[in-house]
Amino acid sequence: MPYDIILSPEAAEDLRFLKANLRSEVKDALKTYLQHEPTETSKARIKRLRGISRPQYRLRVGDIRIFYDVEGSQVHVLAIVSKAEAEEWLRKVGR
Repeated sequence: MPYDIILSPEAAEDLRFLKANLRSEVKDALKTYLQHEPTETSKARIKRLRGISRPQYRLRVGDIRIFYDVEGSQVHVLAIVSKAEAEEWLRKVGR
């Protein structure tokens, strides 16, 4: 069963500001990894975040980090940030 991918307004804005080639990579990764098995962790791509309840997961696409939650059959993408900004974003938003 495919999951519905829902971008938060912040994530949609983050995506819009990426360069075209990165935007394409991120869109492909969203479809490839989050539409079918968003909770399937791996060493290289998907990580279940520990010590915080939100966001639940992080998807790595090159130097881009995608933070998201899974609720039922929906994937809620919270942010799409660069690796350099990821730790600061988690400090501000993570709970």
